[in-house]
Amino acid sequence: MSRVEVPSENKLGACPAMVFGDVSKAAAAIIVMQEWWGMNGHILDTAKQISERSGLVTLVPDIYRGKVAQDRETAGHYSADLDWKGAVADVVACAKFLKEGGCRKVGITGFCQGGAMTLAVIASSEILDAGAPFYGIPNKSGLQLDYNNIKCPLQCHFGEEDEVVGLSSPADYTALQAKLTKLNKEFEFYTYKAGHGFANPTRPNFNKDAAELSFSRMYSFFEKHLKSS
Repeated sequence: MSRVEVPSENKLGACPAMVFGDVSKAAAAIIVMQEWWGMNGHILDTAKQISERSGLVTLVPDIYRGKVAQDRETAGHYSADLDWKGAVADVVACAKFLKEGGCRKVGITGFCQGGAMTLAVIASSEILDAGAPFYGIPNKSGLQLDYNNIKCPLQCHFGEEDEVVGLSSPADYTALQAKLTKLNKEFEFYTYKAGHGFANPTRPNFNKDAAELSFSRMYSFFEKHLKSS
């Protein structure tokens, strides 16, 4: 694991990020987006796991610039205060950093707020080659997003028992699925008998079966879209 500072158009300046693997020797990479907690130990462990299992470089942008929440109230404040336009700029900059460093293709995945950020970035830029958002939709980001701008394949993961209205509830993800279908986008869509945060073993809604199945699907998805010519 190594720390880098990525030049970004965010008004906050360069975006700190943690990298797993050697960018100069990698054919592809995956950007891993944090939940609303910040760049904590869990998201770093997840990025390390994804790198090891996929055989690709992973990069975690620190869009909170060092702030990590220990409780829901603080996480809520950090999330509410997030400059989404600036954060999107951070992620685009990180993708550019990876490609300029030698990665031919770059994918993105994220969880909760990170899932929403995944969709926001690929609807705002064509620099990503594949996206796998988990239980997050940027409905409340304040961004004027046009999903018709999405050019890369998607693989979406949501919980059928998710109660977070406005972000990832069944009503939210059903509307997203309908929109992607209407726009004739290339996507896979999976739901699980699980609640919000089912892939996070540190949270009460963790569902081992759903987590393992969703991750196996994600690995196959990135294998197909990032490693193929």
